[in-house]
Amino acid sequence: MKKALIIDDEPLARSVILEYLTAHPNITVLEECNNGFEGLKAIKEHEPDLIFLDIQMPKITGFEMLELLDQKPQVIFTTAFEEYAIKAFEANAIDYLLKPFDQQRFNKAIAKCLAKQSVQNFKTVLEEASLTPAQNERVVVKTGNKIKIIPVYDILYLEADDDYVNIHTPEGAFLKNKTMSFFEKNLSEKEFIRIHRSYIVKLDQITKIENYEKDSHIVLLRNGEKLPVSKNGYPKLRAALGM
Repeated sequence: MKKALIIDDEPLARSVILEYLTAHPNITVLEECNNGFEGLKAIKEHEPDLIFLDIQMPKITGFEMLELLDQKPQVIFTTAFEEYAIKAFEANAIDYLLKPFDQQRFNKAIAKCLAKQSVQNFKTVLEEASLTPAQNERVVVKTGNKIKIIPVYDILYLEADDDYVNIHTPEGAFLKNKTMSFFEKNLSEKEFIRIHRSYIVKLDQITKIENYEKDSHIVLLRNGEKLPVSKNGYPKLRAALGM
């Protein structure tokens, strides 16, 4: 018997999944959730084996919800938007269901789940997936039992911290389980520049570039902090600043 949750803001979509699951008595739905916040709470409470997860939802997206989980259940994505990296889902998740889907297509997804054909590399799913517009404008982090949404315009700079990235804002620093390469790829090149293997800085925060030692430089930020600039980062920084 598999324990499942349905996380979707559309009541009709949830009812369709419930109807189709009547053909699969070996899967029991413990709870229906209207958004990602409810989903996080229900996952912590029930520890499900499987979740049916919508992508575009109020408050936080399905992608963002998954990023906040320490232990991830099997996931069948459900979405009405074809552009959300369907090929990545096919390669990395159990399955995706493009709304509207029928019973036959649903049964195929369940068959994959029961056969344990899922790929557990959810980090690859999230990093290769196309970002929703909302995700290009914000970063969602977990601080203790709370969730914080950081608008991109509040980011001062990012700093590598082992397998995490420290996101520095006027309110303080927040850890995110992502890579520097991910942020370098997805943050606007017009606003952010990678000046060092360990630092990405917002261009409008830079007030001055200074020589540090022979052939090395540092940048001074508006808040008074100083960050190193690598040999490879220096010409990119000059180009970005039009120097």
